[in-house]
Amino acid sequence: MSLINIESLRLTNPDPSRPGVFLLELNNGAENRFTTQFVAEIGQALDYVDQALDRIGSEEAARGGALITTSTGKFYSNGLAIEAAMQEGDTFYVPYLRMLARLLTFRVPTVAAINGHAFAGGCMFAMAHDFRIMRADRGWIAMNEVDIGIPLIAGMAAIVKCKVSDAGHARDCLLTGHRFTAADALAARFIDRAVPGDKVLDAAFELAVKFAPKASGLTPKVHLIKAELYREAAVLLLAGGTDPGGYFAKL
Repeated sequence: MSLINIESLRLTNPDPSRPGVFLLELNNGAENRFTTQFVAEIGQALDYVDQALDRIGSEEAARGGALITTSTGKFYSNGLAIEAAMQEGDTFYVPYLRMLARLLTFRVPTVAAINGHAFAGGCMFAMAHDFRIMRADRGWIAMNEVDIGIPLIAGMAAIVKCKVSDAGHARDCLLTGHRFTAADALAARFIDRAVPGDKVLDAAFELAVKFAPKASGLTPKVHLIKAELYREAAVLLLAGGTDPGGYFAKL
């Protein structure tokens, strides 16, 4: 049964026997580009999950919870609606960055079921999850800002750096815009598993169920652990700074 079902997304509880596990399906056009409205709608879906988790009884809360996101078709997400971002500036970026911070530190384990390409802002959205499953037969994950002439603001760079520990892979990702296949991404530890396209959602659900008990009791513990694990990225995302390299002006 759909908990939220609007044009841009659908939120469901795919297995009623596990009321703490939610599936958020993105459907904002063929490319799932982030707009101010789409970001707000994702925020509303996260609000719903938060509120639903608060309502779960103590027996079921002991089993914890998890959130999976996915899409259908060629793209998981093709990033930001660039023209709108350039026109709207902070009005566009600040809500997007706050949404990433919220997802990065969400109170239950999160899994990105990457069904297709995840580029730029879509790659960052996937990186904000705790775990990533990607289809093995097609699709790339990449930060292609360097190729489209857009610098990375501090929060955006930080969210990639906190998830990509190898300096060489981070360089290839951010400075060369390398398009990582599932095999490349698995070797670079961008993702946790690469599976056939028709198994992506099953694998994501399996991982969600495996780690859901880590949020047992549905207390703030997981959120607070993530808040410290990813402190630098979260601080920069929440600060809303949108001036790339602006610190140089202060030297």
